[in-house]
Amino acid sequence: MGVSPVAPIPVWHYRRMGQGREGCSGISPFSILPRRRDHFRLRLKPASAFPVRMKPDYSFETAAAARGFLRIAGVDEVGRGPLAGPVTAAAVVLDPARIPEGLNDSKKLSARAREVLYGQIMEVADVSIAHASVEEIEEHNILRASHIAMVRALEGLKTPADYCLIDGNMIPRGLSIPAETIIKGDARSVSISAASIMAKICRDYVMLSLAQQHPGYGWETNMGYGSKRHMSALQELGVTPHHRRLFKPVHNILWQD
Repeated sequence: MGVSPVAPIPVWHYRRMGQGREGCSGISPFSILPRRRDHFRLRLKPASAFPVRMKPDYSFETAAAARGFLRIAGVDEVGRGPLAGPVTAAAVVLDPARIPEGLNDSKKLSARAREVLYGQIMEVADVSIAHASVEEIEEHNILRASHIAMVRALEGLKTPADYCLIDGNMIPRGLSIPAETIIKGDARSVSISAASIMAKICRDYVMLSLAQQHPGYGWETNMGYGSKRHMSALQELGVTPHHRRLFKPVHNILWQD
């Protein structure tokens, strides 16, 4: 197999230990290859060694439409792990003719990209956002509370969906329409990707608002997760009404001597 030509690389990238820039002056980096061949062995990896990066598409929605469903919603939640704040879910029904470019799992996107897509999704899709409160998280559990938020999000759509694609492997109790779970769905279905972005943006806004009411915990950056700053503030400032008191780090502080 031949080696494709490569563009010349500045010679100072090849400076050897113990030599200054003048030691490489006037020397082509490729002129040392015959003498130092052992230092430049080409190690080829099989294609299987490189992970395939999935991009979400509309195939799950198309398959559901082929079975006769007309309004397919993607559903996702955010906020199971934080020590404070609600858990938030979104339901999104996309127009197949107007799907925004660049949809993906919200965790794989920059904050700027999420903001841009948030505006685009709002313009072209039916979107519903819902929360389950800290009180509901403590009354039930975080998993059940996240499912309650999902059901609420579906119920809040302007025009009801007749089928839904849910990120994960569990169908929430109480759904009134057929549903399909998709593991890593936010990286596989554009509808779920859109829902993950909407839920993320909306919960972040909630935490920014709470950060103004309760300064010092760093919620404007950690969004309620147990960062070093957040944990230090729990020790110094105490527990707020927005903390999940049954989550172990918060519970331990409440019950410490």
